[in-house]
Amino acid sequence: MSNRWAIAGFVLIGLAGVCRGAGLRVQVDWPGEMSGPVPVHVDVPEGVLAGAPAWEVVGPGEERLPCQEDPAVPGRLWWLATRSPEVRHSQVVIRQAAEPAAQSMSTSKGVSLLTISRAGVPILVYRHGPVAPPEGKSPNYTRSGFIHPLYSPSGEVLTAMHPYDHTHHFGLWNPWRKTEFEGRETNFWEIANGQATVRFARFESVTAGPVFGGFRALHEHVVLKAPGGEKVALNEVWDVRAWNTGDGIFLIDFVTTQRCASESPLTIKAYRYGGFGFRGRLGWHGDNSDCLTSEGKTRANGHASRARWCHVYGDTPKGGAGVLFMSYPGNRAHPEPMRLWPPKANKGKDNIFFNFCPTQKKPWTLEPGNTYVLRYRMSVYDGKPSKSGAERLWQGFATPPTATVLGGK
Repeated sequence: MSNRWAIAGFVLIGLAGVCRGAGLRVQVDWPGEMSGPVPVHVDVPEGVLAGAPAWEVVGPGEERLPCQEDPAVPGRLWWLATRSPEVRHSQVVIRQAAEPAAQSMSTSKGVSLLTISRAGVPILVYRHGPVAPPEGKSPNYTRSGFIHPLYSPSGEVLTAMHPYDHTHHFGLWNPWRKTEFEGRETNFWEIANGQATVRFARFESVTAGPVFGGFRALHEHVVLKAPGGEKVALNEVWDVRAWNTGDGIFLIDFVTTQRCASESPLTIKAYRYGGFGFRGRLGWHGDNSDCLTSEGKTRANGHASRARWCHVYGDTPKGGAGVLFMSYPGNRAHPEPMRLWPPKANKGKDNIFFNFCPTQKKPWTLEPGNTYVLRYRMSVYDGKPSKSGAERLWQGFATPPTATVLGGK
């Protein structure tokens, strides 16, 4: 990170304010050890943000950096922060900015693709238009509502879509494998038989700005062969957000919110995989890639174990690259069970697959009228994995700094 400024040991990027020349005093409290930059938010009083085009955090010497309002939560303002190890508390001022900051985090939405970029460098592509399978494969493999490619900071593609060996794999995607709906077993994961699928329905928001870029999209989990025709069993909203962490890493939040779409419950049965999955780039195999979990396990012994986080990494033409997957403490079954392909899986080639699977050990019934949320964070990097660095990043996700409005200035 470059051109960052320190506020009593913090480096702060983003957030929001009150009025030009005055502002809100905000206290930031850090609960533990973590690495920055870490997303932090504050909820400001109703009406404070009305009519102002931009906001900023103000530190000593009138140094100013931009902030950004949450599109889903009115009055919530976000910034990114790091701190010196000895700092536990600090105060900043949030106020109206003289002019809007540059939108470093951009979103470009086309007919079938949405790309999130930082300063023109692509981070990920979300496929909202239907993607047909390779020639010769069943049209049942046509799918929308997934991420591919996911890029490393150096521009290497880290995911695979419609791979030759598992055509139902889609980069980063989130279907359930073994479910029961209205008395029938339904498989939203392996879609070749035409029994069920997951579809993009619509965007709820698309966001760009100086602090983060992202989107909220509604997905429908559809039973294709229900009596009487197709029936939506589950409505799911993806909230995907990439943060302006500067050079070196891509920091991405993935939140899935799921609700039954009818008066019928959906039971997700215990199975070894299902949920938030990652199919790694083709060319990764047992000799040039691996996994490392928070409990010290690898591809060789990590399947069906539990973890707070898991590195998935390997070699590329530009050197090492990987993804640190982090599970939120409030998630079901946290620390979460994982599906990891061992080194000899898939005949020993093209065999990186990772999945946080909260239903691996026990079934889960989603009841009508309830809301179910799972939160994950990804740190995408070049180079080799760091266990200590992963733990600090996870701490910033699990127990982030809290910000409290103290009053006007």
